[in-house]
Amino acid sequence: MASIEYVLYPASPLLAVEGLVKHFALGGGLFARGAGRVHAVNGVSLTLAPGETLALVGESGCGKTTAARAIARLLRPDAGTVRFRGQDLAGLSGRALKSARRAMQMVFQDPFGSLNPRLPVGAIVAEPLAIHGLGTRAERRARVAELMAQVGLDARDRDRYPHEFSGGQRQRIAIARALAVGPELVIADEPLSALDVSIQSQILNLLKDLKEARRLAFLFITHDLAVVDHFADRVAVMYLGHVVEVAPRRALFAAPRHPYTRALIDAVPVPGAGKLRPGTAPRGDVPSPLAPPPGCPFHPRCPRALDVCHETMPPLVAEAGAPARRIACHNPLPSPAAGGPRQGTGP
Repeated sequence: MASIEYVLYPASPLLAVEGLVKHFALGGGLFARGAGRVHAVNGVSLTLAPGETLALVGESGCGKTTAARAIARLLRPDAGTVRFRGQDLAGLSGRALKSARRAMQMVFQDPFGSLNPRLPVGAIVAEPLAIHGLGTRAERRARVAELMAQVGLDARDRDRYPHEFSGGQRQRIAIARALAVGPELVIADEPLSALDVSIQSQILNLLKDLKEARRLAFLFITHDLAVVDHFADRVAVMYLGHVVEVAPRRALFAAPRHPYTRALIDAVPVPGAGKLRPGTAPRGDVPSPLAPPPGCPFHPRCPRALDVCHETMPPLVAEAGAPARRIACHNPLPSPAAGGPRQGTGP
């Protein structure tokens, strides 16, 4: 089979998401009318460069997976645009959409549920090649053997079924399937969370090696900041459907500017006295996405909330003097070079 080509677009973002919105009607049937809507994603904007890893982080239920599925066009957004290689995915169909989907592949959270239990793993990995008409049957078989070797599996196991593999091996199979057609972007939705801790590091190291070898771009969805610190180039922090801070990884961990980002970092357990000390979780509960609070969605839990935070949603804007960082906050934490903080008047 002809070698897979990886075409890169350095002059512009590989992926550009602007104002992405996705809401879901609650329930169904006779009593659905007026039951409300789940505000899952509320105006998410982000960009991703070729070969870059952007981690999308936040607590469970903040909208990360919905955003990822809408970006991949597995869900149709209610508003906003998703441009991939400069093309608006909403306007693509037929052959053009098929080409975009070849270049944008996805690895799902559950490595067992995402694999067809009726197919042997060789057929699972080869399926994208058949869908896109790549290679002869013999060439696909050779490509499957190559992919399985790349992800640390034995090609002689191609005739075994998913249930015969461990969770970590099944995730390797899912990764091999995603890589089969030579994508430029891999959307990885919590690819480690269903695995044992001892296996997570193996899969993470595999992804890092594949990223470097193929110059893959990753949109990496996770709630694990320890993983982010080892894998991401930049980080986008989500809260209740909104992106509240975007920054290079090192800058974000060294000096978070949004109070929610600070709370997430403080909540990470840290080693101490021969054991892990629990972190400090953000105070209060996450508001319901059925009835998000007015103004900034974090203000009911924020120790720095001002009166304006209760009324007006802050825009996501570039920080003065640091264009690589964007913050959606009326009263951000001070930068290392700034003076003392303002005092909040909210709860």
